[in-house]
Amino acid sequence: MNSLKRSLLIFNNLTLAKKLTALLLLIFIEGIALSGIALASVLNYKTQYEISSSAWLLLQTLNSVRSYTTTEVVPQLQSRLDNNEFIQQAIPAYSSRKVLEDFQKKNDKFKDFLYKEAMLNPTNLRDKADTFETTIVKEFQKQKSLNSLSGFRSIFGKNFFYIALPLSITESSCLQCHSTPDVAPKTMIDIYGDRNGFGWKLNMINGAQIVSIPAHEVLQKARQFLVLVMGVVTLIFASAIYIANFWLKRYVVKPIKQVVRVTEAVSTGNFDVEFEKVSNDEIGSLIEAFTRMKLSLIMAIRRYERYRMVNRETHDKKA
Repeated sequence: MNSLKRSLLIFNNLTLAKKLTALLLLIFIEGIALSGIALASVLNYKTQYEISSSAWLLLQTLNSVRSYTTTEVVPQLQSRLDNNEFIQQAIPAYSSRKVLEDFQKKNDKFKDFLYKEAMLNPTNLRDKADTFETTIVKEFQKQKSLNSLSGFRSIFGKNFFYIALPLSITESSCLQCHSTPDVAPKTMIDIYGDRNGFGWKLNMINGAQIVSIPAHEVLQKARQFLVLVMGVVTLIFASAIYIANFWLKRYVVKPIKQVVRVTEAVSTGNFDVEFEKVSNDEIGSLIEAFTRMKLSLIMAIRRYERYRMVNRETHDKKA
C-alpha cells in the first residue's frame, strides 16, 4: 500500500509531458504483452493442428495398407496359409512397415517419421513396447472407450508428436499364430522362437499403433515466426507511440506551456504578450478563452485606473 502511495506521489509530481510518456509506455508494454500471448496461442494451435494432421494422414495411409493386406493379399495366399505356412507378407503390420520404409527411401522429407505397432508381448522383439509405449497400452486397457491418445514425447533427444491407436485381435484366425506354440506355424517358430507372441486373446488390447512425427523443426519455425511477427508488431507499436507522443507534445503540451507562460507574464503586469492560437480544437478554444480573459482584465484595470483618477481629481478640488 505504501509503495502504491509513493508511486502515485511520484506520478503526480511529474510534468504533463512525462505523464503522457509514462502512460503511452504502459500502453506499449501491455499491448506487446497481450499481442504476444494471443499470437503465441494462435501459433501453438496452428502448429499442433499442422503436426497432428500430418500424423493422422500417415496413420490413415498405413491403416489402408493394413486393410488392403487383410482383404486383398491374405485371400490370395490362403491356400498356403491353410497348410500351416507362415508368410510375412500376409501380416498387416509387416506390410505397413515395409511400405513406410520404402516411402521414406524415396522421400527424405519423411525419413524421420516413426511408425511402430508396440506390443506388450510381440512375436518379433523389434515390436516390443518401451516404457513410454507400455504406459500408453495400459491406458488403453484401462479405458476401453478410449479411441486414441496424442501428445509430445522425446525420442533420441528430439521432440516428436505422436498419435496412438489401440491394437487388438478381432479375427479368430489370427489366434492360430498367437494362442499357443503347438498350433502356430512351424516356419514362424523357426524364425521367432516359441517364447514370445503367445497367449493373446480375442478382442484383448495388447498393443498400440503409434505414429511419431518430428516436431522440433515445425516448433522452431513457429518460434521464429513468432519472433518475426512480434518484432514487426513492436516496431508498429513503437512508431505509433512515438507519433502519438510527438503529436501530444506538439499540439497539447506545447500550447499549454505557452498559455502558462503568457498567463504568468500577464499576472505580473506585462500586457504586451499575446496568446498564440495554433489550432481550432479544444486547445484553441482554451487559448481564445484566456485571450478574452486577458482583454477583460485589461479593460477592468483601465476602468479602475480611470475611476481612481476621477476620484483623485475630485479630492484635489475639494482640498
